[in-house]
Amino acid sequence: MRRIEVLRLGHRLVRDDRVTTHVGLVARAFGADKIHLVNCEPSIKHSIDGVTSKWGGEFEVQLTEEWRNLVRKWKQKGGLVIHLTMYGTNLDDSISSISESEKDLLILLSAEKAPPEAFDLSDYNVAIGNQPHSEVAALAVFLDRYFGGQELKRNFKGSKLQIIPTAKGKRLVMAG
Repeated sequence: MRRIEVLRLGHRLVRDDRVTTHVGLVARAFGADKIHLVNCEPSIKHSIDGVTSKWGGEFEVQLTEEWRNLVRKWKQKGGLVIHLTMYGTNLDDSISSISESEKDLLILLSAEKAPPEAFDLSDYNVAIGNQPHSEVAALAVFLDRYFGGQELKRNFKGSKLQIIPTAKGKRLVMAG
């Protein structure tokens, strides 16, 4: 099965703590295997790792400082780099060829204005709408389209907690 990893460029200290955490949570919940966080505080990794420990799965979080080498190595191994932006080709025009490829995916997101190299190094620059938007929303929309909604039905192995869907109220049980 193909591997999907997320690379989040940039992290503005304190200001982006919550957004960076949410990017990691969406990556995990929507089917990615790993996230690389550039210049990020270790507390963010600890927070996401804690969610994985409670809610299951084998999601990895890696802190890194040099994103360019990571992208180049990914491409050398034969993987595709997908840059989510508002300036690329529309998602509906790109998703079929991305889905049909059997290559591993590295999904690149930027917290701030993306450096020009992000566009140049990417195999696909994919627009999730052509208006300013959140990288959290862009990642969720992309992964949902990529998996056709099936990622929301996954069971996470090793979970300690499980939500039982109900029309009203909350049902949370200890798994296992």
